[in-house]
Amino acid sequence: MADRPKRRRLPRAVLALLALALFTALFVRWSNTALQTTCFEPVFTGLPGGFDGCRIAVLSDLHGARFGRENRALFAAVAEAQPDYIFYLGDLEDQHRGSSPGYAEEVAAGLSAIAPLYYVTGNHEWAVGDVPQLKERLESHGATVLSNEFLTLEQNGDTVVLAGIDDPNGYADQKTPETVAAELYAAHGDPFWLLLAHRNDRFAEQYSLLGADLVLSGHGHGGIIRPPFTDGLLSTERTLFPSYTAGLYKEHGSALFVTRGLGNSGSTFRLFNRPEVAVVTLRRHSP
Repeated sequence: MADRPKRRRLPRAVLALLALALFTALFVRWSNTALQTTCFEPVFTGLPGGFDGCRIAVLSDLHGARFGRENRALFAAVAEAQPDYIFYLGDLEDQHRGSSPGYAEEVAAGLSAIAPLYYVTGNHEWAVGDVPQLKERLESHGATVLSNEFLTLEQNGDTVVLAGIDDPNGYADQKTPETVAAELYAAHGDPFWLLLAHRNDRFAEQYSLLGADLVLSGHGHGGIIRPPFTDGLLSTERTLFPSYTAGLYKEHGSALFVTRGLGNSGSTFRLFNRPEVAVVTLRRHSP
C-alpha cells in the first residue's frame, strides 16, 4: 500500500501574518464602531449656581453612521448619561455619501426623546445641500436649530445664554459670529454664555475672541489617528499634528470643548480614537 503524501503545513511565519491581519482588521472595526462615553468637568467662576452640575451630552460628526439598528445603541449610550441637554455640533450627513431618506429625522427624534436637543450645522450639511429643508425636518422631529441666533436656558432658577452659529460654508451673507456676539451682549448685558460652533480650528483666532465662557465644537475627529501623547495625527484638512482636536482647551479667557465625534467622512477610518459620546458637566468654582 503506497504511503499517503504528507499534507504541507503553512509556515509559522505565514500563520503569524494571517493572525496579525485578522487581529488588525478586528481592531480597526472595533475602533470605528464601539462607542466610548467620556466625561469632562470644566470649572467656571462665573457659572450661575443653578447650572452647577448641569450635564450636557455633546455629539458631532455622525456623517450618516449608525450604531445599532436605527441608532439604538447611540441613543442608549446618551440616555445612560442622563443629560440635561444634548448639543449636536454638525456634520450629521456626509457629502461623499449624500443624504439618506429619514436619517436626520431618526436621529433628531431619538435624541430629543432623551433631553432637549440643540443643533448647529457643519460643513458637510452645506456641501450636501437643501439645508433649509434639513433644518425644517430636524425641528419637526424635536430639535431646536440655532442659526446665528441665541436663546436662554433656565435651570434651578438661574439662566445662561446659548448661542449657535451656522458653519462658514453657509450662505455668504449670513450673520458673522461677531455680529451674533454683539447682538447677544446688547440683549443680555454680560451673561454666562455658551457657543455652539462646528469648527474646532477657528477657536484660537476667532471664536475665542467673542467672549463666550465655553465654546463647544466638533469637526476635528480627534485627529483621526491618535498615537499616544499627541493631540491627534491628522486634521480633517490632512495637516499633521493639529491642535484643538479633543477635550478641553483655553485661549483668551474662553474655554473650548472639542468632541472626537462619532463617524467618518468618506473612506477615512479611526485608530486609537473610538466614536465618542462626550458628557460635559459644568462646575461652579467656589472660592
